[in-house]
Amino acid sequence: MRKKIFSLGGILITVLSLSAQNNNMKPEYTEYYEPVPRKVTPGANAGEAPSDAVVLFDGKSLDQWISVSDTTKPAGWKVANGIVTVDKKMGDIRTKQRFNDFQLHIEFLIPDYITGSGQARGNSGVFLAANEGGAEYELQVLDNYENKTYVNGQAGSIYKQKPPLVNANKKPGEWQYYDVVWTAPRFNADGMLITPARITVLFNGVLVQNNFELKGNTPYIGLPVYKAHGPSPIKLQSHGDPSEPISYRNIWVRPL
Repeated sequence: MRKKIFSLGGILITVLSLSAQNNNMKPEYTEYYEPVPRKVTPGANAGEAPSDAVVLFDGKSLDQWISVSDTTKPAGWKVANGIVTVDKKMGDIRTKQRFNDFQLHIEFLIPDYITGSGQARGNSGVFLAANEGGAEYELQVLDNYENKTYVNGQAGSIYKQKPPLVNANKKPGEWQYYDVVWTAPRFNADGMLITPARITVLFNGVLVQNNFELKGNTPYIGLPVYKAHGPSPIKLQSHGDPSEPISYRNIWVRPL
């Protein structure tokens, strides 16, 4: 009992001491001027790339992307009228460049004539890190405006792990967007996990993932596991469902 009283007394003395010290401080004691944050020019309009971003798709070409099935070949999706449309015959595409932590902006369009239901309705995915051997982490893309499916597989979910906090889908035919802050997992030299991946997602400006700590990768079958990897490409999925393909535009990333 004496130890507890002594401990509480010590805390009280410390609090009183700090309070007295703060009362005697001048404002400039807690102000500092260096290092000065570097300047970044925001985009002129909402969603436009800031000055320090790596533009992954500017509406003109897929020069920053390659085929996943054959990385010696360019991405084969169709680019027209400032957008890129998924080509299900050509398969997934990924960035040439690899990233660790980043801020990502990406816009997508579910066509207004979309058909199908459940997972077979505008299915695609943004893989924040896509590596051989299954070390992949998917942010689901799907039409869930009025389309029921398992909640940890709907739009805005971390696939098979974490449902979105809310359903922020717009109706098909309207452009939608994700703003993502991704913190990659870290591994030691032996491949042991040091810190897990974390993600925050705004879906059409609405928070749907709040600094969520991933349990591992996002497999279709089985439980999540971590597999060691380093900097990784970002992948866009060409899903094999029979529904009409979706489109993307205005994709940029800021390495952090």
